[in-house]
Amino acid sequence: MKKNIASPTPVRLAPRTIFATVSAVALMLSTITYAQPTSSSPDPKAGAETTGTIKTYTPGSILILDTLAPNEPTQFKLSKSVVYVDADGKTLEAPGLTTNQKVRVHYMKTAGENVADRIILIKD
Repeated sequence: MKKNIASPTPVRLAPRTIFATVSAVALMLSTITYAQPTSSSPDPKAGAETTGTIKTYTPGSILILDTLAPNEPTQFKLSKSVVYVDADGKTLEAPGLTTNQKVRVHYMKTAGENVADRIILIKD
């Protein structure tokens, strides 16, 4: 006896369903692509820099900087290995920082604090 095996009927998707599926996949892929770091993105491990004038300086401890942006002064904890550099790139042993002096600070966020590891003096 011969059994009739029914061939599966092809499933037809409505054009709206296909469009919605393709759109959802494209949206997900664009979101994932947008979130990827690029070469111009700041590297959190490399730190950041900001420029301003010294408002308060306590050697070996704290530096408070008035930045050019209309923000509150920014406080930096000085790392134990902070390096002071003049405008020509030469390392300074005793920097003699004073208030109202213009500097560039390289820092990293550590446990919610700005920790400065390099302070560059800027010529006026």
